[in-house]
Amino acid sequence: MSSPAPTTVDPTLSAHTTLRLGGPASRIVRAEGAAEVVDAVAAADRAGERVLLVGGGSNLVVADAGFDGTAVLLAGRGIDHERDGDRVLLTVEAGEDWDDVVAATVADGLGGLECLSGIPGRTGATPVQNVGAYGVEVADLLVDVDLYDRRTGTVREHVPASDLGLAYRTSVLKGSDDAIVLRVRFALHADGRSAPIRYGELARTLGVDPETRTDPAAVREAVLGLRRGKGMVLDAEDHDTWSAGSFFTNPILPTDRAPQVDGLAAWPAGEGRVKLSAAGLIQNAGFGRGHAGPGGRVSLSTRHVLALTHRGGGTTADLLALAREVQGGVAERFGVTLHPEPVLVNCAV
Repeated sequence: MSSPAPTTVDPTLSAHTTLRLGGPASRIVRAEGAAEVVDAVAAADRAGERVLLVGGGSNLVVADAGFDGTAVLLAGRGIDHERDGDRVLLTVEAGEDWDDVVAATVADGLGGLECLSGIPGRTGATPVQNVGAYGVEVADLLVDVDLYDRRTGTVREHVPASDLGLAYRTSVLKGSDDAIVLRVRFALHADGRSAPIRYGELARTLGVDPETRTDPAAVREAVLGLRRGKGMVLDAEDHDTWSAGSFFTNPILPTDRAPQVDGLAAWPAGEGRVKLSAAGLIQNAGFGRGHAGPGGRVSLSTRHVLALTHRGGGTTADLLALAREVQGGVAERFGVTLHPEPVLVNCAV
């Protein structure tokens, strides 16, 4: 039986990104399930068209010129549970809203994902970016993924997490469009306890010691509160949330090359290496909250300097100009190059 024809929608990419920026795609197709994703991508490949996968658009910075090709909106839904001893295997379709997934696991008393509450986007993007927050990464919980391999035109099921090159905010899937995530599987705690609380700010908010496992619902509420305080929970009326989240990754450097800055947060990152706070570097380079870019149309968030925000009426060129200003200021002051975390489509910093 053939799959239903994918639904064609308005091609303006700004309508499909949390920044509300970006020009048109040649065509946008809304794929309601894995089979439709495969059909849409295969059709584009046969036509020799480029393909852009769009989930919630929370990790995309799209050029004002747009995208010359087919953009496929991931809209497939579905969540399945399977008990496996003292854990539950959770299988999630790529188009599921990520925070809805986290909320559902917490409501079911499953532990593991609660620290990743409030992160916008679709589930299929989480292994691509190795999404992480508050001491937890997708890599900690991911079992495997199902992929569509564009090179062979086949679906590969149960590709183990160990094959994905998961590292800090990256994977072998990032920056390559040869393989497309169709669904994702996680192993979660079935004992009603959270993942160990490893992030100091979160432990203090909860009033627990580091490494404590506690009520996932309490952790979720604490994380959402912390994220709201930083403008990191989507709200259409709040321009501080018109962003792509943290714009720069925390740089990892050899310890002997790391700048010494009073009060700068830093974490061990393997033998002889240290991870530095990008936000701390930005602040110490003289960029405060609300620092405005061209014409005030873009700015650093008024609550969190690591987010570059669209204040309305702006362009992607405005946003990139602000990013380059911040990047250049940090490089000049500390000799450290900050690298963007979002996927840049037809543009660069």
